[in-house]
Amino acid sequence: MTGVASSAEAEPRTSRPGPTARERAAAQHHRKWGSPLLVSRAPGRVNLIGEHTDYNDGFVLPMALPFDTAVAASRAPSGAGVEIHSEGFGSVVIDPAVPMDTGHWSVHLRGVCRLLSDEGVNPGPWRATVATDIPAGASLSSSAALEVAVAMAILGLSGFEWAPQAIAKLGQRVENEVVGVPSGIMDQLISASAVPGHASLIDCRSLQSTPVPIPPRAVVAVMDTSTRRELVASAYADRRDSCARAAAALSLSSLRDAQLADLNRLPPSLSTERRRARHVITENQRTLDAAKAMSDGDADAIGALMDASHDSLRDEYQVSGPALDQIVDIARASPGCLGARMTGGGFAGCAVALVNADDADDFCSVVVERFRNSCGLEAAIWLCEPAAGGSL
Repeated sequence: MTGVASSAEAEPRTSRPGPTARERAAAQHHRKWGSPLLVSRAPGRVNLIGEHTDYNDGFVLPMALPFDTAVAASRAPSGAGVEIHSEGFGSVVIDPAVPMDTGHWSVHLRGVCRLLSDEGVNPGPWRATVATDIPAGASLSSSAALEVAVAMAILGLSGFEWAPQAIAKLGQRVENEVVGVPSGIMDQLISASAVPGHASLIDCRSLQSTPVPIPPRAVVAVMDTSTRRELVASAYADRRDSCARAAAALSLSSLRDAQLADLNRLPPSLSTERRRARHVITENQRTLDAAKAMSDGDADAIGALMDASHDSLRDEYQVSGPALDQIVDIARASPGCLGARMTGGGFAGCAVALVNADDADDFCSVVVERFRNSCGLEAAIWLCEPAAGGSL
């Protein structure tokens, strides 16, 4: 991984400075309570293509990032309850008898604890320290990584071992039932199951995951616009509802089963739903095509599909934003860029580009400088190789 600081004059660096999240979580635990019994880690993700298709039972093509959330855990004395300390947010004592505040930073932790307890997984009193390298709110799935890492820690303390799919389903339930975000399963599944060196073509209906390699002459650039959005307060739920209405009007269980010709059967009153459905139908095909292009090593084809994906998200699904559009436009005109698009839920956060490896450093410097000059915002760019999924 190469990082470029949010300064045009900064030299690229080959790793993020200082200890890793795993090392920091373990060190904090040692200072606070002594040596941890175990440390779990789970990565963030960037979705290369296949946006807003996961909750439509469609296809996605994410990869895990070399940014982790880590949880160092140990057993606590009898009667001590559950105490968790986060390096960025402070400490919290989790008491099942106290109602959860969905606006508090610990809601994901509490949700994992509650749902695992409902499944009969309860390690008794325990304590943990949490550290992360994943930027919050940047559409890189920091919350999913936290859910996966905490679930793995609790399962480890309890002597259970769950398959990655089961852990991912639990994390999705936390988002849907506890946090109140009607998200799909992509984020948790790639965080729990990623294969190093590969992106994953995920069928969100069957949950089958097929590793596909990044073309050898290309590198993935994650571009953080420094803008942030609140997913619950965004139009995310509205987009999901529009897809459900379109599927119902077509007598389909989901838009996964729709074809472009089916859009002609939607009544004129569902013009907005038609646009949303058109994006989902074409995005599913683009994702399948991109996975094949990856298997063939065709980086140019992948880049063209990424460009088309962003255009559809901007014009048909309408979930892009000014900073995302600006950095995508700048990236496309920068050295070595094969294709670029917004990534994640949209509206703000990060975009992703596929870049010729030989041009990667020049690409980063040009994008950072031009983005600052056009928007007045400081971007950060990371050149990333696909990382491994969660581990204990």
